[in-house]
Amino acid sequence: MTIRAIVRGVGHYLPDRIVLNSEFEASLDTTDAWIKARSGIERRHFAATGQTTSDLATRAAKEALSDAGMDGSDIDAIVLATSTADLTFPSAATMVQHNIGNNTGYAFDIQAVCAGFVFALSNANALILSGQAKRVLVIGAETFSKIMDWTDRGTCVLFGDGAGALVLEATNSADNPNDRGILATDLNSDGTYGDLLYVDGGVSTQNTGMLRMQGKEVFRHAVEKLASTATTALEKAGLSHEDVDWVVPHQANIRIIQSTAKKLGVPMERVVVTVQDHGNTSAASIPLALSVGKQRNQIKCGDLIVTEAIGGGLAWGAVVLRW
Repeated sequence: MTIRAIVRGVGHYLPDRIVLNSEFEASLDTTDAWIKARSGIERRHFAATGQTTSDLATRAAKEALSDAGMDGSDIDAIVLATSTADLTFPSAATMVQHNIGNNTGYAFDIQAVCAGFVFALSNANALILSGQAKRVLVIGAETFSKIMDWTDRGTCVLFGDGAGALVLEATNSADNPNDRGILATDLNSDGTYGDLLYVDGGVSTQNTGMLRMQGKEVFRHAVEKLASTATTALEKAGLSHEDVDWVVPHQANIRIIQSTAKKLGVPMERVVVTVQDHGNTSAASIPLALSVGKQRNQIKCGDLIVTEAIGGGLAWGAVVLRW
Protein backbone atom coordinates (compact mmCIF):
# COMPACT_ATOMS: atom_id res chain seq x y z
CA MET A 1 0.00 0.00 0.00
CA THR A 2 1.06 3.57 -0.63
CA ILE A 3 -0.41 7.06 -0.35
CA ARG A 4 -1.97 8.88 -3.30
CA ALA A 5 -3.19 12.47 -3.50
CA ILE A 6 -6.66 12.28 -5.05
CA VAL A 7 -8.91 15.09 -6.26
CA ARG A 8 -11.89 15.54 -3.94
CA GLY A 9 -13.27 18.78 -5.34
CA VAL A 10 -12.79 21.37 -8.06
CA GLY A 11 -14.11 24.88 -8.67
CA HIS A 12 -13.44 28.12 -10.48
CA TYR A 13 -14.35 31.78 -10.61
CA LEU A 14 -14.35 34.33 -13.43
CA PRO A 15 -14.87 38.09 -12.96
CA ASP A 16 -18.16 39.51 -14.21
CA ARG A 17 -16.69 41.72 -16.92
CA ILE A 18 -16.48 39.94 -20.29
CA VAL A 19 -14.24 41.61 -22.87
CA LEU A 20 -14.86 40.69 -26.50
CA ASN A 21 -12.15 40.97 -29.14
CA SER A 22 -14.10 43.81 -30.75
CA GLU A 23 -13.35 46.06 -27.76
CA PHE A 24 -9.71 46.23 -28.82
CA GLU A 25 -10.51 47.44 -32.34
CA ALA A 26 -11.04 51.04 -31.22
CA SER A 27 -7.57 51.44 -29.69
CA LEU A 28 -5.34 48.93 -31.52
CA ASP A 29 -4.50 47.98 -35.09
CA THR A 30 -6.30 44.66 -34.74
CA THR A 31 -9.58 42.93 -35.50
CA ASP A 32 -11.69 40.19 -34.03
CA ALA A 33 -10.76 37.97 -36.99
CA TRP A 34 -7.02 38.62 -36.53
CA ILE A 35 -7.11 37.73 -32.82
CA LYS A 36 -9.16 34.57 -33.43
CA ALA A 37 -6.89 33.43 -36.25
CA ARG A 38 -3.68 33.88 -34.28
CA SER A 39 -4.83 32.69 -30.86
CA GLY A 40 -8.30 31.14 -30.95
CA ILE A 41 -9.42 33.64 -28.31
CA GLU A 42 -12.87 35.20 -28.65
CA ARG A 43 -13.38 36.73 -25.20
CA ARG A 44 -11.79 37.00 -21.79
CA HIS A 45 -12.74 38.23 -18.30
CA PHE A 46 -11.18 41.23 -16.55
CA ALA A 47 -11.26 41.89 -12.82
CA ALA A 48 -13.20 44.92 -11.64
CA THR A 49 -11.48 47.96 -10.20
CA GLY A 50 -10.39 47.02 -6.69
CA GLN A 51 -10.89 43.29 -7.29
CA THR A 52 -7.68 41.46 -6.42
CA THR A 53 -6.12 38.09 -7.14
CA SER A 54 -6.90 36.86 -3.62
CA ASP A 55 -10.55 37.82 -4.15
CA LEU A 56 -10.72 35.61 -7.25
CA ALA A 57 -8.77 32.84 -5.54
CA THR A 58 -11.10 32.88 -2.54
CA ARG A 59 -14.18 32.47 -4.74
CA ALA A 60 -12.61 29.54 -6.59
CA ALA A 61 -11.43 27.99 -3.32
CA LYS A 62 -14.93 28.12 -1.83
CA GLU A 63 -16.36 26.47 -4.95
CA ALA A 64 -13.81 23.66 -4.74
CA LEU A 65 -14.45 23.17 -1.01
CA SER A 66 -18.19 23.01 -1.63
CA ASP A 67 -17.66 20.45 -4.39
CA ALA A 68 -15.57 18.38 -1.96
CA GLY A 69 -18.15 18.67 0.83
CA MET A 70 -15.61 20.41 3.06
CA ASP A 71 -15.06 23.78 4.66
CA GLY A 72 -11.94 25.81 5.29
CA SER A 73 -11.18 24.22 8.65
CA ASP A 74 -10.73 20.82 6.97
CA ILE A 75 -7.65 21.99 5.03
CA ASP A 76 -4.08 21.42 6.25
CA ALA A 77 -2.27 23.49 3.61
CA ILE A 78 -2.95 25.98 0.82
CA VAL A 79 -0.63 26.30 -2.19
CA LEU A 80 -1.50 29.24 -4.46
CA ALA A 81 0.14 29.69 -7.85
CA THR A 82 0.20 33.30 -9.05
CA SER A 83 2.43 35.93 -10.63
CA THR A 84 0.04 38.75 -9.73
CA ALA A 85 -0.32 38.59 -5.96
CA ASP A 86 -2.16 41.46 -4.25
CA LEU A 87 0.89 42.68 -2.32
CA THR A 88 4.62 42.07 -2.17
CA PHE A 89 3.80 40.33 1.10
CA PRO A 90 2.01 38.71 2.82
CA SER A 91 1.24 35.95 0.34
CA ALA A 92 -2.11 35.80 -1.43
CA ALA A 93 -2.40 32.27 -0.04
CA THR A 94 -2.54 33.54 3.54
CA MET A 95 -5.25 36.00 2.51
CA VAL A 96 -7.29 33.11 1.12
CA GLN A 97 -6.56 31.14 4.28
CA HIS A 98 -8.11 33.93 6.33
CA ASN A 99 -11.05 34.31 3.95
CA ILE A 100 -12.04 30.63 4.17
CA GLY A 101 -11.77 30.53 7.96
CA ASN A 102 -8.65 28.40 8.25
CA ASN A 103 -6.31 29.28 11.10
CA THR A 104 -4.68 25.93 11.89
CA GLY A 105 -2.98 25.09 8.60
CA TYR A 106 -0.28 26.82 6.56
CA ALA A 107 -0.32 28.66 3.26
CA PHE A 108 2.18 29.91 0.69
CA ASP A 109 2.44 31.18 -2.88
CA ILE A 110 4.35 29.63 -5.79
CA GLN A 111 5.49 31.75 -8.74
CA ALA A 112 6.20 29.93 -11.99
CA VAL A 113 4.04 32.11 -14.25
CA CYS A 114 1.89 30.05 -16.65
CA ALA A 115 3.45 26.82 -15.37
CA GLY A 116 2.54 27.84 -11.82
CA PHE A 117 -0.37 25.47 -11.30
CA VAL A 118 1.63 22.44 -12.44
CA PHE A 119 4.38 23.42 -9.99
CA ALA A 120 1.80 24.01 -7.23
CA LEU A 121 0.12 20.66 -7.88
CA SER A 122 3.47 18.87 -7.79
CA ASN A 123 4.43 20.55 -4.53
CA ALA A 124 1.03 19.82 -2.98
CA ASN A 125 1.43 16.18 -3.99
CA ALA A 126 4.86 16.11 -2.31
CA LEU A 127 3.38 17.55 0.91
CA ILE A 128 0.83 14.75 0.97
CA LEU A 129 3.28 11.96 0.10
CA SER A 130 5.72 13.16 2.77
CA GLY A 131 3.00 13.22 5.44
CA GLN A 132 3.15 16.99 5.97
CA ALA A 133 -0.52 17.41 5.00
CA LYS A 134 -3.57 15.23 4.44
CA ARG A 135 -5.74 17.77 2.65
CA VAL A 136 -4.31 20.50 0.43
CA LEU A 137 -6.15 23.28 -1.37
CA VAL A 138 -4.30 24.01 -4.62
CA ILE A 139 -5.20 27.26 -6.39
CA GLY A 140 -4.18 29.06 -9.56
CA ALA A 141 -5.29 32.70 -9.69
CA GLU A 142 -4.27 35.71 -11.79
CA THR A 143 -5.18 39.29 -12.61
CA PHE A 144 -2.94 39.75 -15.64
CA SER A 145 -5.05 42.71 -16.78
CA LYS A 146 -3.09 44.68 -14.16
CA ILE A 147 0.25 44.22 -15.97
CA MET A 148 -0.73 44.66 -19.63
CA ASP A 149 0.74 47.20 -22.03
CA TRP A 150 -2.47 48.28 -23.77
CA THR A 151 -0.50 49.58 -26.76
CA ASP A 152 1.03 46.16 -27.53
CA ARG A 153 -1.41 44.18 -29.66
CA GLY A 154 0.87 41.14 -29.50
CA THR A 155 0.23 40.64 -25.78
CA CYS A 156 -2.68 42.61 -24.38
CA VAL A 157 -5.31 40.79 -26.45
CA LEU A 158 -4.14 37.38 -25.22
CA PHE A 159 -4.56 37.48 -21.46
CA GLY A 160 -7.46 37.36 -19.03
CA ASP A 161 -8.20 37.11 -15.32
CA GLY A 162 -9.62 34.19 -13.37
CA ALA A 163 -9.04 31.51 -10.75
CA GLY A 164 -9.42 27.76 -10.36
CA ALA A 165 -8.88 25.41 -7.44
CA LEU A 166 -8.62 21.73 -6.51
CA VAL A 167 -8.89 19.98 -3.15
CA LEU A 168 -6.41 17.11 -2.81
CA GLU A 169 -6.70 14.46 -0.10
CA ALA A 170 -4.40 11.64 0.97
CA THR A 171 -5.80 8.15 0.50
CA ASN A 172 -4.42 4.62 0.66
CA SER A 173 -3.63 3.09 -2.72
CA ALA A 174 -2.70 -0.27 -4.20
CA ASP A 175 0.18 1.49 -6.01
CA ASN A 176 -0.74 0.75 -9.62
CA PRO A 177 -1.55 2.91 -12.68
CA ASN A 178 -5.29 2.28 -12.24
CA ASP A 179 -5.30 4.14 -8.94
CA ARG A 180 -7.06 7.46 -8.64
CA GLY A 181 -4.90 10.43 -7.80
CA ILE A 182 -1.62 11.96 -8.94
CA LEU A 183 0.48 9.27 -10.60
CA ALA A 184 3.53 11.25 -11.77
CA THR A 185 4.92 14.75 -12.15
CA ASP A 186 7.69 16.32 -14.19
CA LEU A 187 9.08 19.83 -13.59
CA ASN A 188 11.68 21.79 -15.58
CA SER A 189 13.13 25.27 -15.99
CA ASP A 190 15.91 27.00 -17.92
CA GLY A 191 16.75 30.60 -17.10
CA THR A 192 18.66 30.93 -20.38
CA TYR A 193 15.34 31.86 -21.98
CA GLY A 194 14.25 34.41 -19.40
CA ASP A 195 14.06 37.21 -21.95
CA LEU A 196 11.36 35.46 -24.01
CA LEU A 197 8.53 36.14 -21.56
CA TYR A 198 8.87 38.47 -18.58
CA VAL A 199 7.62 41.57 -16.78
CA ASP A 200 10.01 44.52 -17.08
CA GLY A 201 9.70 45.60 -13.45
CA GLY A 202 9.55 44.40 -9.88
CA VAL A 203 10.09 45.28 -6.25
CA SER A 204 13.85 45.79 -6.41
CA THR A 205 13.53 48.00 -9.50
CA GLN A 206 10.75 50.02 -7.83
CA ASN A 207 8.71 49.76 -10.99
CA THR A 208 5.65 47.55 -11.39
CA GLY A 209 6.45 46.88 -15.03
CA MET A 210 4.44 45.35 -17.86
CA LEU A 211 4.42 41.99 -19.61
CA ARG A 212 6.82 41.53 -22.53
CA MET A 213 6.90 38.52 -24.83
CA GLN A 214 8.70 37.27 -27.92
CA GLY A 215 5.71 35.36 -29.22
CA LYS A 216 7.32 33.41 -32.06
CA GLU A 217 10.14 32.13 -29.85
CA VAL A 218 7.77 31.20 -27.02
CA PHE A 219 5.63 29.27 -29.52
CA ARG A 220 8.65 27.37 -30.82
CA HIS A 221 9.76 26.31 -27.35
CA ALA A 222 6.24 25.62 -26.12
CA VAL A 223 5.27 22.83 -28.52
CA GLU A 224 8.54 20.92 -28.14
CA LYS A 225 8.80 21.26 -24.37
CA LEU A 226 5.13 20.59 -23.63
CA ALA A 227 5.09 17.38 -25.64
CA SER A 228 8.37 16.28 -24.07
CA THR A 229 7.32 16.89 -20.45
CA ALA A 230 3.95 15.21 -20.96
CA THR A 231 5.67 12.15 -22.43
CA THR A 232 8.17 12.05 -19.56
CA ALA A 233 5.43 12.24 -16.93
CA LEU A 234 3.50 9.43 -18.63
CA GLU A 235 6.62 7.28 -18.75
CA LYS A 236 7.21 7.89 -15.03
CA ALA A 237 3.67 6.63 -14.42
CA GLY A 238 4.26 3.55 -16.58
CA LEU A 239 1.69 4.75 -19.10
CA SER A 240 1.59 5.82 -22.74
CA HIS A 241 -0.23 8.37 -24.90
CA GLU A 242 -2.81 5.72 -25.80
CA ASP A 243 -3.87 5.48 -22.15
CA VAL A 244 -4.83 9.17 -21.94
CA ASP A 245 -8.52 10.06 -21.73
CA TRP A 246 -8.03 13.83 -21.60
CA VAL A 247 -5.22 16.29 -22.12
CA VAL A 248 -5.94 19.44 -20.13
CA PRO A 249 -3.27 21.88 -21.34
CA HIS A 250 -2.35 25.39 -20.37
CA GLN A 251 -4.78 27.53 -22.35
CA ALA A 252 -2.43 30.00 -24.04
CA ASN A 253 -3.06 29.68 -27.75
CA ILE A 254 -5.17 27.26 -29.78
CA ARG A 255 -2.32 26.71 -32.25
CA ILE A 256 0.03 25.64 -29.44
CA ILE A 257 -2.68 23.34 -28.05
CA GLN A 258 -3.32 21.78 -31.46
CA SER A 259 0.37 21.38 -32.32
CA THR A 260 1.17 19.80 -28.95
CA ALA A 261 -1.77 17.38 -29.21
CA LYS A 262 -0.59 16.36 -32.68
CA LYS A 263 2.95 15.78 -31.41
CA LEU A 264 1.54 13.62 -28.59
CA GLY A 265 -0.67 11.69 -31.00
CA VAL A 266 -3.82 12.68 -29.08
CA PRO A 267 -6.85 13.77 -31.15
CA MET A 268 -8.37 17.16 -30.36
CA GLU A 269 -11.59 15.35 -29.34
CA ARG A 270 -9.67 14.31 -26.21
CA VAL A 271 -8.34 17.79 -25.39
CA VAL A 272 -10.23 20.13 -23.05
CA VAL A 273 -10.21 23.59 -24.67
CA THR A 274 -11.40 26.77 -22.95
CA VAL A 275 -9.00 29.36 -24.42
CA GLN A 276 -11.75 30.80 -26.64
CA ASP A 277 -13.75 31.92 -23.59
CA HIS A 278 -11.04 32.81 -21.07
CA GLY A 279 -7.92 33.80 -22.97
CA ASN A 280 -4.61 33.03 -21.30
CA THR A 281 -5.21 33.16 -17.54
CA SER A 282 -1.65 32.00 -16.77
CA ALA A 283 -1.53 29.88 -13.58
CA ALA A 284 -5.34 29.81 -13.45
CA SER A 285 -5.84 28.24 -16.86
CA ILE A 286 -5.42 24.54 -16.02
CA PRO A 287 -7.63 24.46 -12.90
CA LEU A 288 -10.18 26.58 -14.76
CA ALA A 289 -10.18 24.07 -17.61
CA LEU A 290 -10.44 21.13 -15.21
CA SER A 291 -13.44 22.71 -13.50
CA VAL A 292 -15.14 23.58 -16.79
CA GLY A 293 -14.34 20.13 -18.16
CA LYS A 294 -16.10 18.55 -15.21
CA GLN A 295 -19.09 20.89 -15.63
CA ARG A 296 -19.35 19.87 -19.30
CA ASN A 297 -19.36 16.19 -18.25
CA GLN A 298 -16.18 15.66 -20.24
CA ILE A 299 -14.05 14.69 -17.24
CA LYS A 300 -15.38 11.77 -15.20
CA CYS A 301 -14.21 9.69 -12.26
CA GLY A 302 -11.51 7.26 -13.37
CA ASP A 303 -10.38 9.26 -16.41
CA LEU A 304 -6.65 9.52 -16.99
CA ILE A 305 -5.63 13.16 -17.40
CA VAL A 306 -2.41 14.82 -18.49
CA THR A 307 -1.92 18.50 -17.70
CA GLU A 308 1.02 20.42 -19.12
CA ALA A 309 2.09 24.06 -19.09
CA ILE A 310 4.96 26.38 -19.94
CA GLY A 311 5.59 29.92 -18.77
CA GLY A 312 8.19 32.59 -18.17
CA GLY A 313 11.50 31.41 -16.87
CA LEU A 314 11.23 29.44 -18.99
CA ALA A 315 9.51 27.00 -16.65
CA TRP A 316 7.49 24.00 -17.80
CA GLY A 317 6.09 20.73 -16.52
CA ALA A 318 3.34 18.13 -16.53
CA VAL A 319 1.21 16.13 -14.12
CA VAL A 320 -0.46 12.78 -14.79
CA LEU A 321 -3.48 12.05 -12.61
CA ARG A 322 -6.47 9.76 -12.56
CA TRP A 323 -9.63 11.72 -11.74
